[in-house]
Amino acid sequence: MKKVLTIILAFAMAVSAFAGGNKEPKKAAGASQGLKVGILTTSGVDDGSFGQDCYNGILEFVKNNPEATVTAIKEPDMAKVVTAVGDIIADYDVLVLPGFQFAPVGAVLQDNPDRKVILVDTYPTVDGKEMELPNIYALQFHEEESGFFAGIAAALETKSGKVAVVNGMAFPSNVNYQFGFMSGVNYANKYLGGKAQYVELPSYAGTDVTGKPVKGNYIGGFADEATGKVVGAALIAQGVDVLFVAAGSSGNGVFTAAKEANGVYLIGVDVDQYDDGFKGTENIMLTSGLKVMHSNVAKQLQAIKDGTFKGKNDLLGVSTDSTGYVSTAGRNKLSADTLAKLQDVYGKIKSGAIVPAANFNGHTPTNFPGL
Repeated sequence: MKKVLTIILAFAMAVSAFAGGNKEPKKAAGASQGLKVGILTTSGVDDGSFGQDCYNGILEFVKNNPEATVTAIKEPDMAKVVTAVGDIIADYDVLVLPGFQFAPVGAVLQDNPDRKVILVDTYPTVDGKEMELPNIYALQFHEEESGFFAGIAAALETKSGKVAVVNGMAFPSNVNYQFGFMSGVNYANKYLGGKAQYVELPSYAGTDVTGKPVKGNYIGGFADEATGKVVGAALIAQGVDVLFVAAGSSGNGVFTAAKEANGVYLIGVDVDQYDDGFKGTENIMLTSGLKVMHSNVAKQLQAIKDGTFKGKNDLLGVSTDSTGYVSTAGRNKLSADTLAKLQDVYGKIKSGAIVPAANFNGHTPTNFPGL
Protein backbone atom coordinates (compact mmCIF):
# COMPACT_ATOMS: atom_id res chain seq x y z
CA MET A 1 0.00 0.00 0.00
CA LYS A 2 1.40 3.38 -0.87
CA LYS A 3 2.11 5.57 2.14
CA VAL A 4 2.78 8.79 0.28
CA LEU A 5 0.33 11.62 0.71
CA THR A 6 0.54 14.06 -2.17
CA ILE A 7 -0.96 17.45 -1.53
CA ILE A 8 -1.14 20.04 -4.24
CA LEU A 9 -2.61 23.26 -2.95
CA ALA A 10 -3.04 26.45 -4.95
CA PHE A 11 -3.49 28.49 -1.84
CA ALA A 12 -1.44 29.44 1.20
CA MET A 13 -1.76 27.07 4.12
CA ALA A 14 0.50 25.32 6.55
CA VAL A 15 0.42 21.66 7.40
CA SER A 16 2.58 20.15 10.10
CA ALA A 17 2.70 16.45 10.90
CA PHE A 18 4.52 15.13 13.92
CA ALA A 19 4.48 12.20 16.32
CA GLY A 20 2.72 13.13 19.55
CA GLY A 21 2.77 16.34 21.50
CA ASN A 22 1.44 19.76 20.63
CA LYS A 23 2.46 22.18 17.94
CA GLU A 24 0.91 25.51 17.05
CA PRO A 25 -0.31 25.62 13.45
CA LYS A 26 1.42 28.16 11.29
CA LYS A 27 -0.63 30.88 9.68
CA ALA A 28 -0.27 31.70 6.01
CA ALA A 29 1.49 34.99 5.46
CA GLY A 30 -0.98 37.84 5.28
CA ALA A 31 -3.96 35.60 5.95
CA SER A 32 -6.84 36.90 8.02
CA GLN A 33 -7.82 35.04 11.18
CA GLY A 34 -9.23 31.69 10.06
CA LEU A 35 -10.46 28.50 11.62
CA LYS A 36 -7.64 26.58 13.32
CA VAL A 37 -8.21 22.89 12.73
CA GLY A 38 -6.32 20.01 14.29
CA ILE A 39 -6.61 16.32 13.47
CA LEU A 40 -5.33 13.74 15.94
CA THR A 41 -4.94 10.14 14.74
CA THR A 42 -3.32 6.92 15.86
CA SER A 43 -2.48 5.68 12.36
CA GLY A 44 -1.51 8.95 10.67
CA VAL A 45 -3.10 10.99 7.91
CA ASP A 46 -1.20 9.05 5.25
CA ASP A 47 -2.57 5.61 6.15
CA GLY A 48 -4.29 5.28 2.78
CA SER A 49 -7.69 4.76 4.39
CA PHE A 50 -9.48 5.98 7.51
CA GLY A 51 -7.25 8.76 8.81
CA GLN A 52 -6.40 9.98 5.34
CA ASP A 53 -10.01 10.29 4.24
CA CYS A 54 -10.85 12.41 7.30
CA TYR A 55 -7.79 14.55 6.56
CA ASN A 56 -8.86 14.94 2.95
CA GLY A 57 -12.14 16.35 4.23
CA ILE A 58 -10.20 19.01 6.11
CA LEU A 59 -8.14 19.79 3.01
CA GLU A 60 -11.37 20.14 1.03
CA PHE A 61 -12.60 22.69 3.60
CA VAL A 62 -9.29 24.57 3.57
CA LYS A 63 -9.34 24.72 -0.22
CA ASN A 64 -12.64 26.58 0.00
CA ASN A 65 -11.52 28.62 3.03
CA PRO A 66 -7.82 29.40 2.47
CA GLU A 67 -7.56 31.50 5.60
CA ALA A 68 -7.97 28.30 7.65
CA THR A 69 -5.02 26.26 8.93
CA VAL A 70 -4.65 22.59 9.73
CA THR A 71 -2.22 20.66 11.90
CA ALA A 72 -1.91 16.86 11.87
CA ILE A 73 -0.91 15.15 15.12
CA LYS A 74 -0.13 11.47 15.50
CA GLU A 75 -0.34 9.63 18.80
CA PRO A 76 0.04 5.89 18.15
CA ASP A 77 -0.56 4.93 21.80
CA MET A 78 -4.33 4.54 22.12
CA ALA A 79 -4.09 4.75 25.91
CA LYS A 80 -2.80 8.31 25.60
CA VAL A 81 -5.16 9.83 23.04
CA VAL A 82 -7.68 11.34 25.47
CA THR A 83 -4.88 12.94 27.48
CA ALA A 84 -3.45 14.26 24.21
CA VAL A 85 -6.80 15.86 23.38
CA GLY A 86 -6.82 17.57 26.77
CA ASP A 87 -3.30 18.86 26.15
CA ILE A 88 -4.10 20.46 22.79
CA ILE A 89 -7.80 21.33 22.93
CA ALA A 90 -7.10 24.98 23.79
CA ASP A 91 -4.86 25.44 20.75
CA TYR A 92 -7.52 24.81 18.11
CA ASP A 93 -11.01 25.99 17.25
CA VAL A 94 -11.96 22.47 16.25
CA LEU A 95 -10.41 19.02 16.46
CA VAL A 96 -11.19 16.12 14.13
CA LEU A 97 -10.83 12.85 16.02
CA PRO A 98 -11.16 9.63 13.99
CA GLY A 99 -11.64 6.41 15.91
CA PHE A 100 -13.56 4.62 18.67
CA GLN A 101 -10.68 5.26 21.07
CA PHE A 102 -11.71 8.92 21.29
CA ALA A 103 -15.13 8.25 22.82
CA PRO A 104 -14.08 9.36 26.36
CA VAL A 105 -13.33 12.92 25.17
CA GLY A 106 -16.84 13.92 26.26
CA ALA A 107 -15.57 15.11 29.63
CA VAL A 108 -12.81 17.17 27.99
CA LEU A 109 -15.34 18.93 25.77
CA GLN A 110 -17.68 19.59 28.67
CA ASP A 111 -14.81 21.49 30.28
CA ASN A 112 -14.11 23.39 27.04
CA PRO A 113 -17.53 24.52 25.76
CA ASP A 114 -15.97 27.10 23.40
CA ARG A 115 -14.10 24.37 21.48
CA LYS A 116 -15.67 22.00 18.99
CA VAL A 117 -14.95 18.44 17.92
CA ILE A 118 -15.88 16.31 14.93
CA LEU A 119 -15.81 12.80 16.32
CA VAL A 120 -15.67 10.04 13.70
CA ASP A 121 -16.71 6.43 14.30
CA THR A 122 -18.03 6.84 17.85
CA TYR A 123 -20.30 8.86 20.09
CA PRO A 124 -18.87 10.76 23.07
CA THR A 125 -19.01 9.35 26.57
CA VAL A 126 -18.73 10.94 30.00
CA ASP A 127 -17.87 8.60 32.86
CA GLY A 128 -18.61 5.69 30.53
CA LYS A 129 -22.09 6.95 29.65
CA GLU A 130 -22.92 7.85 26.06
CA MET A 131 -23.85 11.52 25.70
CA GLU A 132 -24.94 14.02 23.06
CA LEU A 133 -23.07 17.29 23.56
CA PRO A 134 -23.67 20.70 21.93
CA ASN A 135 -20.03 21.13 20.87
CA ILE A 136 -19.48 17.64 19.40
CA TYR A 137 -20.75 16.42 16.04
CA ALA A 138 -20.27 12.66 16.29
CA LEU A 139 -20.82 10.44 13.29
CA GLN A 140 -21.00 6.70 13.04
CA PHE A 141 -21.58 4.65 9.93
CA HIS A 142 -23.40 1.52 8.89
CA GLU A 143 -20.10 -0.19 8.07
CA GLU A 144 -22.01 -3.45 7.87
CA GLU A 145 -23.52 -2.17 4.62
CA SER A 146 -20.12 -1.63 2.99
CA GLY A 147 -18.94 -4.93 4.47
CA PHE A 148 -21.99 -6.61 2.94
CA PHE A 149 -21.05 -5.36 -0.52
CA ALA A 150 -17.48 -6.59 0.04
CA GLY A 151 -18.74 -10.00 1.09
CA ILE A 152 -20.89 -10.35 -2.01
CA ALA A 153 -18.01 -9.27 -4.26
CA ALA A 154 -15.67 -11.75 -2.58
CA ALA A 155 -18.13 -14.65 -2.78
CA LEU A 156 -18.84 -14.04 -6.47
CA GLU A 157 -15.24 -13.43 -7.55
CA THR A 158 -13.34 -16.11 -5.58
CA LYS A 159 -11.79 -18.94 -7.56
CA SER A 160 -10.68 -21.04 -4.59
CA GLY A 161 -13.99 -20.79 -2.75
CA LYS A 162 -12.28 -19.37 0.34
CA VAL A 163 -12.46 -15.73 1.42
CA ALA A 164 -11.61 -13.76 4.56
CA VAL A 165 -11.90 -10.41 6.27
CA VAL A 166 -8.92 -9.04 8.21
CA ASN A 167 -9.48 -6.32 10.82
CA GLY A 168 -7.35 -4.19 13.10
CA MET A 169 -9.09 -4.27 16.49
CA ALA A 170 -12.58 -5.38 17.48
CA PHE A 171 -13.98 -1.88 17.85
CA PRO A 172 -17.66 -1.63 16.80
CA SER A 173 -16.79 -0.24 13.37
CA ASN A 174 -14.47 -3.16 12.64
CA VAL A 175 -16.92 -5.76 13.93
CA ASN A 176 -19.56 -4.13 11.72
CA TYR A 177 -17.30 -4.64 8.71
CA GLN A 178 -16.69 -8.25 9.74
CA PHE A 179 -20.34 -9.15 10.35
CA GLY A 180 -21.42 -7.29 7.21
CA PHE A 181 -18.85 -9.19 5.15
CA MET A 182 -19.96 -12.53 6.54
CA SER A 183 -23.60 -11.57 5.93
CA GLY A 184 -22.75 -10.71 2.32
CA VAL A 185 -21.01 -14.03 1.74
CA ASN A 186 -23.99 -15.90 3.16
CA TYR A 187 -26.44 -13.88 1.04
CA ALA A 188 -24.42 -14.44 -2.14
CA ASN A 189 -24.22 -18.17 -1.43
CA LYS A 190 -27.98 -18.41 -0.92
CA TYR A 191 -29.32 -16.12 -3.64
CA LEU A 192 -26.64 -15.12 -6.12
CA GLY A 193 -24.86 -18.32 -7.04
CA GLY A 194 -21.87 -17.84 -4.74
CA LYS A 195 -20.01 -20.82 -3.34
CA ALA A 196 -17.68 -19.32 -0.75
CA GLN A 197 -16.49 -20.14 2.74
CA TYR A 198 -15.11 -17.41 5.01
CA VAL A 199 -11.95 -18.51 6.80
CA GLU A 200 -11.06 -17.54 10.37
CA LEU A 201 -7.85 -18.09 12.32
CA PRO A 202 -8.64 -19.07 15.94
CA SER A 203 -5.36 -17.58 17.16
CA TYR A 204 -6.42 -14.15 15.86
CA ALA A 205 -10.06 -14.23 16.99
CA GLY A 206 -11.47 -10.97 18.32
CA THR A 207 -13.38 -9.89 21.42
CA ASP A 208 -15.59 -6.82 21.10
CA VAL A 209 -15.78 -3.87 23.50
CA THR A 210 -18.35 -5.67 25.67
CA GLY A 211 -16.08 -8.70 26.05
CA LYS A 212 -18.11 -10.86 23.67
CA PRO A 213 -16.13 -13.18 21.35
CA VAL A 214 -16.68 -12.29 17.69
CA LYS A 215 -14.16 -14.67 16.07
CA GLY A 216 -12.84 -13.20 12.79
CA ASN A 217 -9.21 -12.29 12.06
CA TYR A 218 -7.91 -9.43 14.20
CA ILE A 219 -4.35 -8.16 13.95
CA GLY A 220 -4.57 -6.45 17.35
CA GLY A 221 -3.77 -2.91 16.24
CA PHE A 222 -3.97 -0.44 13.37
CA ALA A 223 -0.25 0.24 12.94
CA ASP A 224 1.32 -3.24 12.96
CA GLU A 225 2.30 -4.08 9.40
CA ALA A 226 4.46 -7.02 10.46
CA THR A 227 1.59 -8.86 12.13
CA GLY A 228 -0.68 -7.85 9.26
CA LYS A 229 1.61 -9.70 6.89
CA VAL A 230 1.68 -12.75 9.17
CA VAL A 231 -2.12 -12.90 9.32
CA GLY A 232 -2.46 -12.36 5.58
CA ALA A 233 0.10 -15.05 4.77
CA ALA A 234 -1.56 -17.52 7.16
CA LEU A 235 -4.94 -17.04 5.48
CA ILE A 236 -3.43 -17.39 2.03
CA ALA A 237 -1.75 -20.61 3.16
CA GLN A 238 -5.22 -21.95 3.96
CA GLY A 239 -6.37 -21.29 0.40
CA VAL A 240 -7.97 -17.85 0.75
CA ASP A 241 -7.80 -15.95 -2.53
CA VAL A 242 -9.88 -12.84 -1.68
CA LEU A 243 -9.05 -10.71 1.36
CA PHE A 244 -11.21 -7.82 2.59
CA VAL A 245 -8.86 -5.68 4.68
CA ALA A 246 -10.09 -3.19 7.30
CA ALA A 247 -7.02 -2.65 9.45
CA GLY A 248 -5.60 0.85 8.98
CA SER A 249 -1.84 0.84 8.43
CA SER A 250 -1.69 -2.78 9.61
CA GLY A 251 -3.43 -3.58 6.34
CA ASN A 252 -0.24 -2.67 4.49
CA GLY A 253 1.21 -5.96 5.69
CA VAL A 254 -1.80 -7.91 4.45
CA PHE A 255 -1.48 -6.19 1.08
CA THR A 256 2.18 -7.19 0.93
CA ALA A 257 1.34 -10.84 1.65
CA ALA A 258 -1.25 -10.81 -1.13
CA LYS A 259 1.17 -9.29 -3.62
CA GLU A 260 3.82 -11.85 -2.81
CA ALA A 261 1.37 -14.68 -3.52
CA ASN A 262 -0.15 -15.81 -6.79
CA GLY A 263 -3.83 -15.49 -7.66
CA VAL A 264 -4.79 -13.57 -4.53
CA TYR A 265 -7.06 -10.51 -4.70
CA LEU A 266 -7.86 -7.69 -2.31
CA ILE A 267 -10.87 -5.60 -1.33
CA GLY A 268 -9.99 -2.23 0.16
CA VAL A 269 -11.85 -0.29 2.82
CA ASP A 270 -13.10 3.19 3.71
CA VAL A 271 -11.75 4.82 0.53
CA ASP A 272 -11.00 3.83 -3.06
CA GLN A 273 -7.75 1.87 -2.63
CA TYR A 274 -7.40 0.80 -6.26
CA ASP A 275 -4.02 2.51 -6.59
CA ASP A 276 -2.72 0.38 -3.71
CA GLY A 277 -3.55 -2.78 -5.64
CA PHE A 278 -0.87 -2.60 -8.28
CA LYS A 279 1.40 -5.63 -8.49
CA GLY A 280 3.74 -4.75 -11.29
CA THR A 281 1.52 -4.07 -14.29
CA GLU A 282 -1.35 -6.07 -12.75
CA ASN A 283 -3.91 -4.71 -10.29
CA ILE A 284 -5.35 -7.09 -7.68
CA MET A 285 -7.80 -4.68 -5.99
CA LEU A 286 -11.28 -5.99 -6.84
CA THR A 287 -13.10 -3.03 -5.29
CA SER A 288 -13.25 -1.13 -1.99
CA GLY A 289 -15.97 -0.94 0.63
CA LEU A 290 -16.60 2.77 1.10
CA LYS A 291 -17.28 4.86 4.18
CA VAL A 292 -17.58 8.45 3.03
CA MET A 293 -15.94 10.54 5.74
CA HIS A 294 -14.28 13.38 3.83
CA SER A 295 -17.48 15.06 2.63
CA ASN A 296 -19.12 14.78 6.03
CA VAL A 297 -16.06 16.23 7.79
CA ALA A 298 -15.87 19.10 5.29
CA LYS A 299 -19.60 19.79 5.71
CA GLN A 300 -19.31 20.11 9.49
CA LEU A 301 -16.22 22.32 9.30
CA GLN A 302 -18.11 24.62 6.96
CA ALA A 303 -21.01 24.69 9.41
CA ILE A 304 -18.63 25.74 12.18
CA LYS A 305 -17.20 28.48 10.00
CA ASP A 306 -20.69 29.66 8.98
CA GLY A 307 -22.03 29.59 12.53
CA THR A 308 -24.66 26.93 11.79
CA PHE A 309 -22.96 24.05 13.61
CA LYS A 310 -25.10 21.90 15.90
CA GLY A 311 -23.84 19.13 18.13
CA LYS A 312 -25.39 15.78 17.29
CA ASN A 313 -24.85 12.03 17.36
CA ASP A 314 -25.47 10.95 13.76
CA LEU A 315 -25.64 7.55 12.03
CA LEU A 316 -24.98 7.50 8.29
CA GLY A 317 -25.35 4.88 5.57
CA VAL A 318 -26.59 4.29 2.05
CA SER A 319 -29.56 6.58 2.70
CA THR A 320 -27.16 9.55 2.70
CA ASP A 321 -24.69 8.06 0.19
CA SER A 322 -22.23 7.59 3.03
CA THR A 323 -21.55 3.87 2.55
CA GLY A 324 -21.07 1.85 -0.62
CA TYR A 325 -18.46 0.27 -2.88
CA VAL A 326 -16.31 1.30 -5.84
CA SER A 327 -18.05 0.69 -9.15
CA THR A 328 -16.35 3.36 -11.27
CA ALA A 329 -15.01 2.00 -14.55
CA GLY A 330 -11.25 1.58 -14.42
CA ARG A 331 -11.23 1.62 -10.60
CA ASN A 332 -12.38 -1.95 -9.94
CA LYS A 333 -11.77 -5.48 -11.23
CA LEU A 334 -15.30 -6.83 -10.78
CA SER A 335 -17.15 -8.70 -13.52
CA ALA A 336 -20.18 -7.10 -15.16
CA ASP A 337 -22.35 -9.78 -13.55
CA THR A 338 -21.04 -9.00 -10.06
CA LEU A 339 -21.53 -5.25 -10.59
CA ALA A 340 -25.12 -5.81 -11.70
CA LYS A 341 -25.87 -7.97 -8.65
CA LEU A 342 -24.27 -5.41 -6.32
CA GLN A 343 -26.38 -2.64 -7.81
CA ASP A 344 -29.54 -4.65 -7.16
CA VAL A 345 -28.48 -5.40 -3.59
CA TYR A 346 -27.63 -1.73 -2.98
CA GLY A 347 -31.23 -0.84 -3.75
CA LYS A 348 -32.52 -3.53 -1.39
CA ILE A 349 -30.40 -2.22 1.47
CA LYS A 350 -31.54 1.32 0.74
CA SER A 351 -35.17 0.22 0.85
CA GLY A 352 -34.66 -1.73 4.08
CA ALA A 353 -35.37 -5.10 2.49
CA ILE A 354 -31.91 -6.24 3.57
CA VAL A 355 -30.43 -5.34 6.97
CA PRO A 356 -26.97 -6.92 7.36
CA ALA A 357 -25.75 -8.03 10.77
CA ALA A 358 -23.76 -5.51 12.81
CA ASN A 359 -22.03 -5.56 16.19
CA PHE A 360 -25.05 -4.35 18.16
CA ASN A 361 -28.11 -4.44 15.86
CA GLY A 362 -29.38 -7.77 17.17
CA HIS A 363 -28.77 -9.70 13.96
CA THR A 364 -26.16 -12.32 13.13
CA PRO A 365 -24.45 -13.13 9.81
CA THR A 366 -26.60 -16.24 9.52
CA ASN A 367 -29.88 -14.62 10.61
CA PHE A 368 -30.68 -11.11 9.38
CA PRO A 369 -33.59 -9.49 7.51
CA GLY A 370 -33.39 -10.38 3.85
CA LEU A 371 -31.51 -13.65 4.19
